[in-house]
Amino acid sequence: MRTAIPATTADDSLHGPVPATAPARPASGAHHPSTPPSEPEPRLSRRGSRPERYVALTFDDGPTPATLPTLLDRLRAAGARATFFNQGDHAEAEPGLVRAQQEAGMWIGNHTCTHPHLTEVGGAALGEILGAQRTLHRITGEWPALFRPPYGETNDQVRADEARLNLLEVLWTVDSRDWAGATTDDIVAAARSLQPGGIFLMHDWAQASIDAIPQIISDLRDRGLHPGKIAFTSREVPFGDTPFHAIAVAP
Repeated sequence: MRTAIPATTADDSLHGPVPATAPARPASGAHHPSTPPSEPEPRLSRRGSRPERYVALTFDDGPTPATLPTLLDRLRAAGARATFFNQGDHAEAEPGLVRAQQEAGMWIGNHTCTHPHLTEVGGAALGEILGAQRTLHRITGEWPALFRPPYGETNDQVRADEARLNLLEVLWTVDSRDWAGATTDDIVAAARSLQPGGIFLMHDWAQASIDAIPQIISDLRDRGLHPGKIAFTSREVPFGDTPFHAIAVAP
């Protein structure tokens, strides 16, 4: 069982420099810096006829020993990269799997230590996020730049904690609903609704999502879409009544 992670003091060194593609976000008011960085320029296709278009495939809750190796194999076989939002307790138990994600060229984000409802835990939220940051940094040698709050639940306090740790909050534009028992066919169909810049929510423990990967990537490429990384955007991306500021861009 993990012990509680103490909250940091104001002068504690929590993280590395602010990532270029993931600036800190303020706690309230406008949810992006007053002078946001330039967004990445679209990359032209080989024929130069139109920009290439990207979506982000994301997997929460890992690393899961029973399923992650197969998932990584399928992503590699398809020539695709994805973003993994890892839990700190799972990473602590399976550091080799986190390194396997890194060695496969995947992007690694923070999903708290123990997957709580952050909007209900008050000041303990910072410790949850910080503990996962430290664990993932210790394993990979890199500070995660991306953070996904469990259940997509966020508020001004959670966003203040994210800003303190220089994390970009990443929600999603399409939910696979693998967590609710969606079938492989259901998940493939959901992925077909992705639009350029969109972010697709999946879980690394969901066999149906793993089985869907080859068809999802084939379908995306048929539509001129490619798996990409996640970056800050000054545009508001709708998410219920809580818009966020992350989109998929070229790797």
